[in-house]
Amino acid sequence: MAFPGRRAGQPFRPDHLSELLNKVGVPAAAARGVAIRQQLLEMPAPVLADALGYHGKTTTRLRDETGGTWSRYAPGDHARLSARWTPRGTGDS
Repeated sequence: MAFPGRRAGQPFRPDHLSELLNKVGVPAAAARGVAIRQQLLEMPAPVLADALGYHGKTTTRLRDETGGTWSRYAPGDHARLSARWTPRGTGDS
């Protein structure tokens, strides 16, 4: 999502938006760090790294700093499930 800039069809430059946020008292760099750490509590580090373009080692380090619990994430295609597998609690035993 881009924020509209001064010229029609042109988005704000990131440095300009950061400057405006700082003027109104929102420390953009600190807010960004907090937002990333919050996301790491909600999703695996490799997924967040792919989504935001971060290196996997960076998101893993941040996850460890925040105490995230996504330490056993198995990347890959999870859509291919065994035809015989059914989730528990479906009544099909």
